[in-house]
Amino acid sequence: MTNPHDIIIRPLVSEQSMEAMADKKYTFVVMKTANKTEIKKAVEKIFGVKVEQVNTMNMLGKYKRMGRNEGKRADWKKAIVKLKADSKEIEFFEGM
Repeated sequence: MTNPHDIIIRPLVSEQSMEAMADKKYTFVVMKTANKTEIKKAVEKIFGVKVEQVNTMNMLGKYKRMGRNEGKRADWKKAIVKLKADSKEIEFFEGM
């Protein structure tokens, strides 16, 4: 089994993700090969919460140019984790 800290890369902080926190939904950038079950177990182990549902999306990297040089940002995976109603909040997001 993979280390849970390898599966959850970082939290994703945006206006939309901050508004979703009122409904106990938290957004994370996760490892591209991780499935929903692995993400659920990793969040429960790291933060000590109960997860109700996990939604995942594969995000395509944007094409960017600098002058005549063109490159592509890396593809990544996003997970929206919904906590159960009786679960505690994730303290990491409390100060934002």
